[in-house]
Amino acid sequence: MEEILKVNNVCKRYEDITVFENMNLTVKRGEVVVIVGPSGCGKSTFLRCLNALENIQDGEILLDGEKVDAASKNIGNIREKAGMVFQSYDLFPHLTVLQNLMLAPVKVKKRDKKEVEAEALTLLERVGLLTKKDSFPRQLSGGQKQRVAIVRALIMHPEILLLDEITAALDPEMVREVLDVVLSLAKEGRTMIIVTHEMQFARAVADRMIFIDSGRIVEEGSPEEFFENPKSDRLKQFLQTFSY
Repeated sequence: MEEILKVNNVCKRYEDITVFENMNLTVKRGEVVVIVGPSGCGKSTFLRCLNALENIQDGEILLDGEKVDAASKNIGNIREKAGMVFQSYDLFPHLTVLQNLMLAPVKVKKRDKKEVEAEALTLLERVGLLTKKDSFPRQLSGGQKQRVAIVRALIMHPEILLLDEITAALDPEMVREVLDVVLSLAKEGRTMIIVTHEMQFARAVADRMIFIDSGRIVEEGSPEEFFENPKSDRLKQFLQTFSY
């Protein structure tokens, strides 16, 4: 498989605080990479650096061969290739579900309105929300809002999906409906990088697991070897806090 994302010796600092340094990662097209680690270890910041929502201080990030740089004239196009889904949904409260989905494809990508609407309705049906197309975000549950947020990313036709703790703000009974959507995307070959604390989900969806701690990649491997035969004491200690 071809490489779609390359992270070469990337460092992120806030003044005198180093979040992570010398991070290296390669992601192949169609691969699902799941990143886990303790709170505050830099997972979400790393994800935000991948589409220049956060600046890096050293190293380089290449997406489809293009350098990811917030100062680049082409940064809008690069960000379209890396669809981001946050834990906070970020839907426009004054727009209906359908209007939220159509806004960026029509305004930013200048796509045909009817074509976008047809695709939006198809995607909503796929995630079980077609009947909610005319609802406003305040009328949706957390799980429904998150499924809309995933559809909003998909409708931009990204090369890679970046999912940042997308179930963290959900009640436990709503988690499953969101994770089922992500599992179905993985089965169809979507390229994804997922930050999560849901270990059972991570094991089910990942092609490769990565454990980050103290600003560095401590261990990585297949889900089977990651969970059944962790090599580092730090990963063993981390996994003992979960039942999976």
